This record gives sequence, structure tokens and C-alpha cells, in this order.
Amino acid sequence: MFAKIKEDFVSIGSLFTSVSTLLCCALPSLLVALGMGAVVAGLASDIPWLFSLSRYKSWTFLIAGVMIGFNFWLFYGRKRQQSCEIDEDGNETACDTAAKWSKGILWFSFVLYLFGLFAAYLLFPIQKFLEL
Repeated sequence: MFAKIKEDFVSIGSLFTSVSTLLCCALPSLLVALGMGAVVAGLASDIPWLFSLSRYKSWTFLIAGVMIGFNFWLFYGRKRQQSCEIDEDGNETACDTAAKWSKGILWFSFVLYLFGLFAAYLLFPIQKFLEL
């Protein structure tokens, strides 16, 4: 029972930490790069914790990366100890549905993390190199 709670916590935690990397670093960087600095100023006044989070972006990305990596290990790396029931009619069971959703959420979290990583650490150096 506790193993299932731990897996659910890691799955949900990896999704929220990847979203936090997107909000703290990718969104403001993207808005400024697109010339929408006034929107970023509005965000700073409406959501002040967002910029407190961006001060610790290295820690945010590290924690998100560790959680997503651990989630990949839980999903793909270890042997499956839980087996799904086999329906006599060949219909999809609740276990199969949960596994599909978990896989989708994991990959969605990973894509968000990569987008945030690109925007936070690579976007401006590339712009500077290309003199844009």
C-alpha cells in the first residue's frame, strides 16, 4: 500500500515540479523574448512568489529532474511487481487505463521540463550567439 502511495506521490510531484520550471523560468523568458515585458511586470505584481521561485531555478530544475528521473525508473527501469488483471473479453481493465495515464503524464512532464530547461538556460545564449 505504501509503495503505491509513494509511486503516486512521485508521479504527481514530477508533474508539478516540471510545471514549476515552466512557470518560474520558461514563461517569463519567453514573454520577454517576444517583447512582452509589460506582461512580465504584471506577473511580478500579481504573482510575486513566481520570481522568488526563479531565484532558486537551479534547485527547482535539480529537484524536478531527480523526480522525473525517479519516475522514469519506477515506470520503465524496474521489474513490474504489479500485474494487471486479464479481462476474459479482452477489454481494457482499470489497471491498463491507469498505466496509460501514468505513462502520458510522465512524458508530458518530461516535455515540459525540457521546454523549461531550454528557455531558462539555452534561449538567451542562442539569441546572443545569433545576434538576434
